[in-house]
This record gives sequence, C-alpha cells and structure tokens, in this order.
Amino acid sequence: MEQERAQLKITGRVQGVGFRNSTRRKARQLGVTGWVKNLADGSVKAVVEGNKEDVEDLISWANSGPRLANVNKIEVDRKEAKNEFENFSIRY
Repeated sequence: MEQERAQLKITGRVQGVGFRNSTRRKARQLGVTGWVKNLADGSVKAVVEGNKEDVEDLISWANSGPRLANVNKIEVDRKEAKNEFENFSIRY
C-alpha cells in the first residue's frame, strides 16, 4: 500500500478540549504513526504517517475533532513518508 506523510496545523477551539488525546486514540485505531502537540498560538500541530487511506481518514476526522472542539481550518502539507515513527504520541 502507498505510504503518505501529512503535516497538519489545526486552528479554532482545539486546545483544552481533549484534541491531542482524541487524535492519538484515532491515530492508533487507524494504525498511523506520528505525533500531535499544542502550539503557543493556540493551534494544534500533527505529523501523521501511514497508509494513504488511513492518513486521509485521520485528516477527515480532524476536520471536526472531538465533541467539544470547534475546528476553523486545517492546513495540510503532504510529503513522502519517512517511516521514522514507531507509534503515535503526544508531544509537549
């Protein structure tokens, strides 16, 4: 299967609503690897790698996120997969 890497910047009400934990749970469910973290500007950044279809599923999920989130925008930068992650984690 074709592998893909996507870097996401998610803006809106995405901090303090469980976005990172929910993203990690969804990523693990889909079998994708990478990480997610809060940024100082109030957005969330994620780097996701895996089978192209699973990466797309995670991006689709992130458009709404967890129940309390209010996503305004997602910037997606697609790249070639580097296979550098063993799992999906939260970075601080």
